[in-house]
Amino acid sequence: MSDDDTVRMLRARGQALAGGVRDASAAAVVRRVLAVQAQDATAADLGIRVRAGNLTGRAVRAAYEDERSIVRGWFMRGTLHTVPAEDVHALLRLLSPRTLAATGRRYQQLGLDDGLRERADRLIRRALTTHGPLSRAELTEHLTALGVPPDGQAPFHLIRHAALTGVLCHGPRRAGEATYVLLDDWLPAPAAPHPDEATVLTDLARRYLAAYAPATPQDFATWSGLPVTSARAAWKSLAQSGALADHGSSTVLAGRPHDPGLPSGPADVRLLPAYDGYFLAHRTRDVSVPTPHQHHVRPGGGVIRPTVIADGLAVATWSRNPLTIRPFTPLPAHLHPALDAETAAVTHFLNTAEASGPGS
Repeated sequence: MSDDDTVRMLRARGQALAGGVRDASAAAVVRRVLAVQAQDATAADLGIRVRAGNLTGRAVRAAYEDERSIVRGWFMRGTLHTVPAEDVHALLRLLSPRTLAATGRRYQQLGLDDGLRERADRLIRRALTTHGPLSRAELTEHLTALGVPPDGQAPFHLIRHAALTGVLCHGPRRAGEATYVLLDDWLPAPAAPHPDEATVLTDLARRYLAAYAPATPQDFATWSGLPVTSARAAWKSLAQSGALADHGSSTVLAGRPHDPGLPSGPADVRLLPAYDGYFLAHRTRDVSVPTPHQHHVRPGGGVIRPTVIADGLAVATWSRNPLTIRPFTPLPAHLHPALDAETAAVTHFLNTAEASGPGS
């Protein structure tokens, strides 16, 4: 195997995307990868499905709403992600201050000063306490009492502000539409004392490496949205504890296999959804997407298309309704049986899922 093949297989297996690795539940998938990109609710569900075995859409909904083992909110890079429920409070304390600071100029442009944002947080808390789960449109209606115009971006940014300050999180879907609930009602408060920021940062970096290595501090900063200085501090802490090992110019966790070995048996074919974390966890995608075909996966405008991978390597894009595969080049015959099986699995999953669409 070439160096690129080794890196690709280690990363793909670490994310349960190659080598036959699949997790048993939605919660196990999310704990493995820490955060599933979730701007589009259906894409997030598919991002969980692709890493699990025989998972239904109903099982994913149950993880969100019955078990409450996974939660959707604004975390890495200030964008919507699904994360393990037990990590929500620590991630908010680590990431939200930076996201709020980075949004300061946008708040000014929208006329959302400190006082208005604080009043909106209090109003949203009262509305959710009184009325239970509310949709974005319903919360927007409540916000008009503060003189917030119902159109434009102001309501969205006030709802997101309430999430970043720990007032609310995503709750159950209602007829396919996202609703919001009080975070304190939806999830129990952590039983243990809050760890300090350095401890949370170092643990996040360790868990990132468990899923996404080989990687560098710059990769971790790209994935998390944290400054490179913070990433380097986490690497230094891990190195001092003996937790790191070199892998070429990158890093892996000490004690983990450095060579995945040659793939055995048929190629492992997976249908990744749009904006999948497999393509967002590192600064570059050179080892996972052949250079001549990167424009197919990332055509511009921040779009990352649904992509077919075989043993971690992108070979096609795909789309839903109807499910259509668009190979970069004619696919070899040996991939067809695995591709057919994966296509059937995606179709079955979507048929078992509740109606859903992009949520905010």
